[in-house]
Amino acid sequence: MRLQRYEIKMEKDKKTPTNIIRSYQRYLKLQRGYSPNTLDAYIRDLLKLINYLDAVDKDVLDVELSDLQHFAASLHDIGIHARSQCRILSGVRSFFRFLELEGYRDDDPSELLESPVLGEHLPEVLSAEEVDMLEGAIDLSKWEGQRNRAIIEVLFSCGLRVSELVNLKLSDLFIQEQYVRILGKGSKERLVPISPRAIKELDYWFMDRREMKIKPGEEDFVFLNRRGAHLTRVMILIMIKETAVAAGIQKTISPHTLRHSFATALLEGGADLRAIQAMLGHESIGTTEIYTHIDMSTLREQILNHHPRNLKRVDG
Repeated sequence: MRLQRYEIKMEKDKKTPTNIIRSYQRYLKLQRGYSPNTLDAYIRDLLKLINYLDAVDKDVLDVELSDLQHFAASLHDIGIHARSQCRILSGVRSFFRFLELEGYRDDDPSELLESPVLGEHLPEVLSAEEVDMLEGAIDLSKWEGQRNRAIIEVLFSCGLRVSELVNLKLSDLFIQEQYVRILGKGSKERLVPISPRAIKELDYWFMDRREMKIKPGEEDFVFLNRRGAHLTRVMILIMIKETAVAAGIQKTISPHTLRHSFATALLEGGADLRAIQAMLGHESIGTTEIYTHIDMSTLREQILNHHPRNLKRVDG
C-alpha cells in the first residue's frame, strides 16, 4: 500500500508545471530540432502564460479556451505589440498541442484561440542599387572592410538568416558547383546557389583570412573577427546599421532586410514562389507569401497586361 501511494505521488509530480515545461523543452529540442535561440524564445513566451495562470490560480492542465482568451487580452492590455502577441499565442498553441500529443490532456483548448489581425505593414526592402551603395560605403583600407563586403553580398545573394551566416563553415561552401549548404531552423539542411559576385567577394576575403591567426576550434568558420573567432549576430547587426548610415540610406535596416531583399528580387524577377520557399528554408508556403513583397503598382500592371479579361481581342 505504501509503495502504491508512492507511485501515485511520483505520477503527480510528473505533472507539475516545472516538469511539464522540462518535457516540452526536450520535445522542442529533440523532436522539433529547434536551435538554442529558438528554444529560449519559445520558453520565454510560454513563461508569460505560466506566470499569468499562477496569478489567477489556474492549473495549466485545467485551462479552458476562456482562460486563454483572457490571457490574450492581458497581452494587449500591457501594451505588447500585435505582432509579438501573434508570436506568443502561436507558441501557446504549440504547447497545448504538445500536452495533447503526450497525453497530459485529452483536448486542446487553444484550437479556437484567435490571434490579433495584423495590418499590411511590409518590412523595408533594398534594391540591388542600394545594396551596391552599402558595399560602396565600406572602407576597404580597414582590416574588416573586405570581410564586411563579403558578408553583405552573401546575405543578399543567398538570402541567409543572420544565424545561418555566422555559423557558415568553409566545409559548407561548394565554390566549383556554385552553391552553399545551409543548416537552417529545425536543423534542416538546404542547398542555396551562390552568385559569381558573392564568390568574388569571398575570394578577396579569403586572401585576408589566410593571414590571420585563428583560434583553435574556429578554423572552419567562414567569417571571423580580428581575434580569430567567429562572429556573433549582434556584430553583424551593428556593422550593417553603421554601413547604412555611411551610405546615406535612410531606411531602417538590419541583416533581415537583406534576406527580404533577396526574396523580393527573386519574386520581381519572375521566380516561382515554391522555389523562393525552398531558397529561404520556409516550412510553410504561407510564410513565404507574407515574407515576399510586390510593389502594388507592379502588381496592377501585371494584371492589366496579362489577365485574359484585360487582353484586347484580335479579330481575324
